[in-house]
Amino acid sequence: MQVTPVLLALTLALAVPSCSAERKCVLTGSWINDLGSNMTINELNSKGEFSGTYLTAVTATNNEIKVSPLQGSQQRKNQRNKATFGFTVNWAFSDAITVFTGQCFVDKNGKEVLKTMWLLRSHVNSLEDDWKATR
Repeated sequence: MQVTPVLLALTLALAVPSCSAERKCVLTGSWINDLGSNMTINELNSKGEFSGTYLTAVTATNNEIKVSPLQGSQQRKNQRNKATFGFTVNWAFSDAITVFTGQCFVDKNGKEVLKTMWLLRSHVNSLEDDWKATR
């Protein structure tokens, strides 16, 4: 009688990862990161291009934070479930632009997760100050 519950538990544990592995990660929608920044990605066109908005929760300026436009592209040649993508945010409240690149995953609980890296370029007045313009 104790054999049945153990076998049932093993079957469920093995079945759950296979279900989430088949689920496709979709970029379209609203996203919130660990710092509380909000991003909305609109529908992708047939080329994998998209637009949207980004409202950051953090800034290095004293300016009032404003919703900023983003433009991006998702890799369409790779039709696997874990899309790679990149997008640019043109900050509406500062003289800076940030580029993000990443990949979309579905975790073991079925939650979509974006893993990204970013590079921010700020305006500087001279070539000599170039060293401090990128973070």
